[in-house]
Amino acid sequence: MTDHHNDHDRGPGETVGEVVYNRIRNDILFGELAPGERLRLDNASRRYGASVGTIRELLNRLSSEGLVVAEGQRGFEVAPASPTEFREVAALRLLLESHAMSLSFSAGDLDWEARVVAAHHKLSVLEHRMLKGTDVDLALLRQCDSDFHRAMISACGSRVLMETYGQVHDRYLRYLTIAVTFRGDVSVKEHAKLLDCALSRDAARASAILEVHINSCLDMALDGTVPSWAAGQGRVGAAKAAGQPAADVPRRRASRKAAMTDV
Repeated sequence: MTDHHNDHDRGPGETVGEVVYNRIRNDILFGELAPGERLRLDNASRRYGASVGTIRELLNRLSSEGLVVAEGQRGFEVAPASPTEFREVAALRLLLESHAMSLSFSAGDLDWEARVVAAHHKLSVLEHRMLKGTDVDLALLRQCDSDFHRAMISACGSRVLMETYGQVHDRYLRYLTIAVTFRGDVSVKEHAKLLDCALSRDAARASAILEVHINSCLDMALDGTVPSWAAGQGRVGAAKAAGQPAADVPRRRASRKAAMTDV
């Protein structure tokens, strides 16, 4: 599939390489490129409108982030997905975010509070539209969800902590997208409670809420069984597991109506 973007798609200061990197990365995070899917350099070059050399360089970069696996002479493939890794990523996210919240709640000033309130307002508006069945831009919803959690920890004072958290958070988001996890009003209420904790600087209560927030998603996604997306099955493997022809499997972006992210 060809999917060329041109220079008009670039943001201020972005190079062509950065644009292509972000597009490949987002396709992995949001399930357009399924776990275990082979990434052939010539196909990727046509799809993303970049040279083979650029694509190789970007896939090596994504390999260092754990989103792509370099197979030596065999090339590259999207990192597989497994329940074990999902649990590990969820636990690491909880550890990092809880620590960062504690630091941020202690150091945050009035401007920080304003950022948190504004981020929650945007998220809440989209969440309630989603609950009412209104058509919502799910990419925007995910972004607002991510922005709220990042706003809460943005006063932690550590660039390294923020960068590390960002990478772990994105890997967690990938699993939610693959698993199509949706907890509806429960998640909305938890976000509201986290906002209250931020404004009252109650880091201990926020950590307890966050633990439920993350682990409930994990439990729903796994549900005591080995899910169809595990071990790199992706869309095709999921179709076989369900007895559905692979050709009948819709592309994930078109089937995200029910997949409000709960990050």
